Amino acid sequence: MSFFSSRSLARLRTALPACIGLMLALSSTARADDSFTPAQRKEIVAIVRDALKTDPSILSDAITALRAGAEAQEQTRTRDALATNRAALTTPAPSDAILGAPNARTTVIEFYDPRCPYCRKVLADLDRLVHDDPNVRIVEKVIPVLGPASVLTAQAIAAAALQGGHDAYFRMQRAIMTDTTKPDTARIRLLAKQAGLDADRLVSDMAGPAVAATLRANSELAEAIHLEGTPTFVFDARYIIPGAVDYGALKAAIEKTRHS
Repeated sequence: MSFFSSRSLARLRTALPACIGLMLALSSTARADDSFTPAQRKEIVAIVRDALKTDPSILSDAITALRAGAEAQEQTRTRDALATNRAALTTPAPSDAILGAPNARTTVIEFYDPRCPYCRKVLADLDRLVHDDPNVRIVEKVIPVLGPASVLTAQAIAAAALQGGHDAYFRMQRAIMTDTTKPDTARIRLLAKQAGLDADRLVSDMAGPAVAATLRANSELAEAIHLEGTPTFVFDARYIIPGAVDYGALKAAIEKTRHS
């Protein structure tokens, strides 16, 4: 009887996640044969097979353990990324539009895509949030991640700020994100006019270096914090909510941030 197979079932249950990880490494690493002999590789596989035959529930336990380990690693990665980029996440850039009091003590960064339906849905909640809480500011960072239409509308929103600051930014943002027509240049021109903006200048600025620099900076920061979708909210560079969220969840996250 081998050294491994003489272990108790309890020890196998405890060790199985590591064994499965080892098996994955053996199957995916080109240099695996440099570390283990064929006999050792065969015995490792036999351990897992014998354990599963004795108690199939071990597999689900192992998967749960592996998933928990992966989630812990992801949380650590996110925490480190937020800490590394704290300055950029708590100090608005000159090109950022701010919803709420500019000097509010709690900063919420929203990364959003104008074409994202969840980003559109949360607009009213953001307005309500800054209305109800004078000590929160929402810093808007537009990032086009959903294709050419997203790029076009993101350029238009960023360009609006060049001719009218935050007020023009939000007028154009609302016009675009409440519009149900698929955008093209002609549609952008019409929406700009309806928002009280100079449509010719806006279209020209959309292709300019200032807009390109804004979108590039937003995208680079999103990549630095490992953003996976829109909307994503970052609270004082300490707490993050990816994906769809409602007013209650936003309020709860702000309170959590303030008391953490």
